Amino acid sequence: MPILDPNSFEFISRSPDQTRRIGIRLGSMLKPQDVICLSGDLGAGKTTLTQGIAVGWGSLDQATSPTFVLAKNYRRPDGSEMVHLDAYRLENAFEAEDLDIDQMIHSGPFIVEWPERILKALPEERLWIQMTWLGDEQRGLMITPKGKRHTFILDKLKNEMIKSFL
Repeated sequence: MPILDPNSFEFISRSPDQTRRIGIRLGSMLKPQDVICLSGDLGAGKTTLTQGIAVGWGSLDQATSPTFVLAKNYRRPDGSEMVHLDAYRLENAFEAEDLDIDQMIHSGPFIVEWPERILKALPEERLWIQMTWLGDEQRGLMITPKGKRHTFILDKLKNEMIKSFL
């Protein structure tokens, strides 16, 4: 029996810059209603990855952790928006629903940190990225898609990452 889900992709980032570059690649692929779930302990690199995603998506705004405001919107020159939600201070899915999470998800690409806290409020189709602190400069990323669109995103991301190493 395999240890990993055959649809998952595991990667070890060797630096914050490399984590941002992975995010840039991922962000360039995102469309409205794509849901990216970033799970991991404090210091695992979720905000660093989000910074790259925002740059790759074309944000005019610098991505920062929305811990104290819960959600931040990032804008592109064309007026479209990406929502970045930090669910750390939310108790459950009902609190996320009170924030009108459905509208956040449908307004553009949606990134959520600490998604396990509001899992029942999230759509089944999503890209789940489990991040792990491995050392001062190293982070583990286990990327698992749910649904056809997010499987496509992961396949494209893997191909681009493999090409960059050749």
